[in-house]
Amino acid sequence: MPSSQARTDREAAPRRRGALRSTGEWCARHFVTVLVLWVAALAGLQVLQHAYGGDYSDDFSLPGTQSQDGLDVLKAHAPQAGGYSAQVVLHDPDKPLTSVSDQVTTAVTDLQKLPDVLSAQSPLPSSGSTPPPPPDPNTGPLSTDRKTAYITVRFSVQPSTLDPSYLDGVDDAVQPLRSAGVTVEYGGSLGELARPEPSDRTSEAIGFGVAIVVLLIGFGSLLAAVLPLVTALICALCGLALLGLLAAAATFATVSPTLATMIGIGVGIDYALFLVTRHRQNLVDGQDPVTAAGNAAATSGHAVLLSGCTVIIALSGLWVSGIGFIGKLGLAAAVTVVTAVAGALTLVPAVLGLLGRRIDRVRVRKPVAETVPAPEGAEAGGWHRYAQRVERRPWWFLAGGVVVLAVLSFPLLFIQLGHIGDGADPKSFTDRRAFDLMSSAFGPGSNGPLTLVIDQSKVSSGDRSALADQAQKALTGVPDAEVITPLTATSDGDVLTATAYSVAAPQDGRTTSLTNRLTDDVLPQAVSGYDARTYVTGTTAAQVDFLDIVSSRLPLIIAVVVGLAFLVILAVFRGLLVAVKAAVLNVLSIAASYGVVVAVFQWGWGGPALGVSGEVPIESYVPMMMFAIVFGLSMDYEIFLLSRIHEAWVRTGDPRASVAHALEITARVITCAALIMVSVFAAFVISDNIVVKMLGLGLAASVFIDATVVRLLLVPAVMTLLGRAAWWIPGPLDRILPHLDAEGSAQPPAASR
Repeated sequence: MPSSQARTDREAAPRRRGALRSTGEWCARHFVTVLVLWVAALAGLQVLQHAYGGDYSDDFSLPGTQSQDGLDVLKAHAPQAGGYSAQVVLHDPDKPLTSVSDQVTTAVTDLQKLPDVLSAQSPLPSSGSTPPPPPDPNTGPLSTDRKTAYITVRFSVQPSTLDPSYLDGVDDAVQPLRSAGVTVEYGGSLGELARPEPSDRTSEAIGFGVAIVVLLIGFGSLLAAVLPLVTALICALCGLALLGLLAAAATFATVSPTLATMIGIGVGIDYALFLVTRHRQNLVDGQDPVTAAGNAAATSGHAVLLSGCTVIIALSGLWVSGIGFIGKLGLAAAVTVVTAVAGALTLVPAVLGLLGRRIDRVRVRKPVAETVPAPEGAEAGGWHRYAQRVERRPWWFLAGGVVVLAVLSFPLLFIQLGHIGDGADPKSFTDRRAFDLMSSAFGPGSNGPLTLVIDQSKVSSGDRSALADQAQKALTGVPDAEVITPLTATSDGDVLTATAYSVAAPQDGRTTSLTNRLTDDVLPQAVSGYDARTYVTGTTAAQVDFLDIVSSRLPLIIAVVVGLAFLVILAVFRGLLVAVKAAVLNVLSIAASYGVVVAVFQWGWGGPALGVSGEVPIESYVPMMMFAIVFGLSMDYEIFLLSRIHEAWVRTGDPRASVAHALEITARVITCAALIMVSVFAAFVISDNIVVKMLGLGLAASVFIDATVVRLLLVPAVMTLLGRAAWWIPGPLDRILPHLDAEGSAQPPAASR
């Protein structure tokens, strides 16, 4: 279609009135008021957040799990043995630690005096006693050569949730040991408290820098490139301040602000870019700036609103997990999505009104907006020629896209979910150094001991001895157990406890198997015939319980998120096969991104280059988070592309030409938007947090796959093959579903008029 005809069609379309158009025009006309309100909101929220905002913590429990129940039993019958344990690891390569026994005793005594400490256990034999022979295998607390040991400290609260200033007291307590030349490292959750405070400023700067370059190359205008970045940053800062205020009322995980920043900046830039691109094309078509901003809000603004709602719906699906920790991660990301949508619909039109026709004044190349179809007889552009190839050979493009997704998805078949242990952290972290010292001296399983609990309070006193003998025999020769210590009774005699050490590190699959074997088979058989309850508790056991819950509920979350997104697409575009296609292709693209994460982290293909030591399992909740986030974000491009296909279909009634037309005018925007979001997410792989690295790489890979293989290969090919059938919907279903509009148009298709 000639360029002049394209403009004529747009100008001839009925002038669409609605809330978004009115809002966009009002904001563009009263830009001073809107900008002042946004600046005031930003400043006010920052002040409130600094004054009343809460802290982020990884302190969460799993009520109803056997590990939590076992911990509660220990707290009731042996408070000193309950609580949360951490290790203070000692090492001296030159002399035995028994030579500094006085300093060890002093350190243990001072540690016991600290707030929230239930007990501190010395690793050295008592003064004057004959040292017992080390166990075989030696699991501590003193190594065979007596050069490595660990003090077990039990806390009434999770140490990682304490204020970092708490470490001052710990440092003072162990100072005599350090003065004597002993290396002291903090393991477990105490070591997590000692980690340097994470900072994402470098990641954000890299993401913004790449975004500026992409926008300048893609569109040529400096102001048009800077505008999405500035508005996205303002919206993200407002969202993070709101999240800080929410953190004062509820406990959010420490990764929450990083996740919210990643999502907020990514969608904020995308949403602003969609509006700016449409606005600039409206200016090219001769509209005045206020009208152009209003039209952009009435058309692309609808797509932004619907995609934002879809992202929020997908993130809300995380509450189906039944785990508050997971649901709140989704809520944290949703907060910045809400502010990004609000900014796109109000702040962006206001800035567009402020700039007026000056938006392209400062340029690095000839500014371009949307790609307009070439006039008849003129040489077609690259995207036009590509669209024609897809239209001529849809089966080839479909097959090529499916093969690429299949190859990338292959590693997913071997995914191993688990918890990333301290052994994957940088060696600059004290918990990593403690992990290495413990593994070298006592074996990798010493870093994740399992506490076995047998509650025999309902067993008669005459039967308890027989129960103990039977249980001790059952705990002999358990596969994957390096050693299980003898059962000991608590002071009241109601509970038997023992410690099991795995042959492998806490993050290893064999440790997970051992935990499940003890919980499901060994311990229940050990008390068979007696009215006793058994538990496996401790940090590692709680992580396994968490893994089991997440794994069992992931299919439900996938079903809920896919189902809700399917209904949204169906209600918007009134096409049954369009909705099915969107759901299926989004699931395939997510599977491919899972495969990339498995290959890099679990198989170690490039993990060391990202600062990950060795092969690590996939953190149990990462697939769940990735699915909700990626499925929501992929709908951005889905709605943006489908809305243009539907817009052309409404105008022309030609399904094949509509696909080629939409691909031609959206390919540049989708490509630039995807590159920006990929750069924002990928920049977070430099984080010291392994989970953040996984999420950053996974989200970057998924957006890249979705915007290239799916949006530029599979969607055009499938839509071309479906033809008119894509927009068919059964009459009863059409009457039941609400009518949502992606592009502000309520006209019926030309084919049906």
